[in-house]
Order: sequence, then C-alpha cells, then structure tokens
Amino acid sequence: MTPEAVAPRAYASIDLGALQRNVRRLADAAPKAELMAVVKADAYGHGLLPCAAAARTAGATWLGVALPEEALALRAAGDTGRILTWLTVPGDPIDACIAAGIDVSAYDVGALAAIGAAAQAADTVARVHLKADTGLSRGGATAAGWPELLAAADRLARDGVIAISGIWSHLAYADAPGHPVVARQVAAFESALAAAARLGIEPEVRHLANSAATLCLPATHYDLVRPGIAVYGVSPGPALGTEAELGLEPVMTLHARLALVKEIPAGAGISYGHEYIAAEATRVGLVPLGYADGIPRAATNVGPVLAAGAIRTVAGRVCMDQFVVDLGSDPAVAGDDVVLFGDAARGEPTAADWAAACDTIGYEIVTRIGPRVPRVPSVGREG
Repeated sequence: MTPEAVAPRAYASIDLGALQRNVRRLADAAPKAELMAVVKADAYGHGLLPCAAAARTAGATWLGVALPEEALALRAAGDTGRILTWLTVPGDPIDACIAAGIDVSAYDVGALAAIGAAAQAADTVARVHLKADTGLSRGGATAAGWPELLAAADRLARDGVIAISGIWSHLAYADAPGHPVVARQVAAFESALAAAARLGIEPEVRHLANSAATLCLPATHYDLVRPGIAVYGVSPGPALGTEAELGLEPVMTLHARLALVKEIPAGAGISYGHEYIAAEATRVGLVPLGYADGIPRAATNVGPVLAAGAIRTVAGRVCMDQFVVDLGSDPAVAGDDVVLFGDAARGEPTAADWAAACDTIGYEIVTRIGPRVPRVPSVGREG
C-alpha cells in the first residue's frame, strides 16, 4: 500500500448519497411546502460546502445558516439560491449579506433599523424574515413587541427599503409532538400571522417546522420547513423513533485506527484515575481520538465502539487525544479500523447510542467532532 493509500489515524466518512435520500424523505413528509436544508455549524459537523451542494441537488430550494459568515461562504463557493441567516450581533457583516442577496432575520426594531441602513447603503432591497417569539423565549419579538416590529417593517417595506420575505418562529417541544406547548405555540404563531395580515403584510414564506415537526407535525408545515439534524440521518429524539423507523440514513461514520494493541494483567488500572480496572488479563487497544477531537469526556466507561468485530465500551477516562477499549481475548493489531458511530444497519453504534450513553442529544455528538478529524466522502450509493 502506498503512503497516499493509508487511511488517516481517524476520519469521518460522509455519505452524501445518504444525505440526498434524507432530503427527499423529508420533502416527502411535507409535500406542500418548500424545504430549507439547515447547514449551519459546518453542516452539523459534516462539511458545509459538500453537504449544501448535495442538499441542493436533492431538491432543497433554501439553505439555512445561523451566522452571516456561513452564508457568505456559500455565496463565495458559487451557491446562487435562496439562503437565510438568522443570528447576528452588532458589527457582523450584515451589509455584505444584503449586498449578496442573502435573506436576513430581524428580532427587534433595532436589528431592523440596522438592516434598513445597510440596504440603503448598498442601494438594494433587503429580504427580511421577521421572527416571532411564540414561547421559546430565545430569539424573536415577544407578543408585546411584535406590533412595533411589524409596524417598523411595514414602513420600511412601503419605502422600498426591505421586502418582508418571511415570518417565522421556532418550536420548543417539536420532539414531543403531543406536548401542550406545541399547540400553544402554533396558536401564537397564527396570531402573529394574523397581526401581519391586518397590516396588509403578505410574506413570501411562513415557516415554523424543524426536523421533528417536518416528520411528525403536518399542521406546522406552512410554506417552508427547516429540517436540520434529520438531513444528516440522526433522529431528532428518541420519542420520535430511531433513524430506521423514521426512514433516515446516517450520513457520518466516525472511524479511527488502533494506535497500539497490548496485553495487560488482571488488576491493571486503565487511564487517568483508574476508573476502569481489568478484571482479568486482557488485551487493550488504544484509539487515537479524544476530547480535543470532540469525543465527550462523559463517554468514560460508557461510549460504544465497534472494535475487533464486537461492540465494546470505552475503558477508563477519555483523554485529550486518546482513549482505550478492552478487547478481551479477541485478535487485533495496530492499524485495525474501529468505528465509534455510524449506521445500525451495518452493526455499528449510532450517534443516538452515543447520545444515550453520554446523557446528551445526537446533535451534540456529530457537531462536536473537531477539525483534526478530516471529512472524507464515502463511496456509498448515489443519492
């Protein structure tokens, strides 16, 4: 094998064909709405530009990102379609986004005024999505502040400074479809839309649904749905079902190669603090990934790994660059492949398995994989 053909110490295999099938599955779940593929946070850790291009090919008419810099990176890479960015602080390059034809969001009259000034400076019309806080108490105008935001937006729209392209909000309990807060938020969103209609405001798109709502809450689909984590084949939550039950395919498979295999005696303590003690003489493997690469330290003694043909758990504390697995008597050598998470259909642990083991969510497992881990296109099925 030539040096160029040797696999790296660790890598994330990205199956863009699976991503495309997920996008089509989500579009089928909301057939009357357009689909925005959310590619924020480097496409949830999967690689912004390849994933955005694959989502477009699969039919996503919009892309969504949190930060202006992410939107501008998409434009710089040649994406000419509709893009929405929604999280800014004063001084962010909102003027560059507006000049590049990127849709922006306003939560209050101060942000809206800054958008208007940037649009006038660029001698263009800014496309704005007004966000209503319907109960998440995060970004957006509350019911008390919504009339003022609508009135300010209406004035700017009548002056030709902005176009009110969207009205939107975000659900707090979409991963629990029967929760009473969902119905209250839908009612609050309807009230926000009605207030806009009384002023003659007719947005191009109304949008509320995230991944969970796209899959399970048809009443929230409106004109546009905004799936994020489901695009990458991770279940939005255990209450909704596994990836297979939801018709999703995991896009990322996280691989590493054993750096060392050695025998240790019974009673040997493994890793810092000796939180794992070998019950008997055993063989251990050193996995060259750690919390500097995004492996949760909470995976100590619980994180599942496919190694030497079986599912095993992390043995001892996860360190900055490495952790250990107990291989028992099974044969293994340095350089052997191990899989931290991937596709249950191949007998691999999943991001959801890691989330359950670490008492977190699948979103965190995939997005935290760091830049020391290269993203490598897989050779899976075409989308």
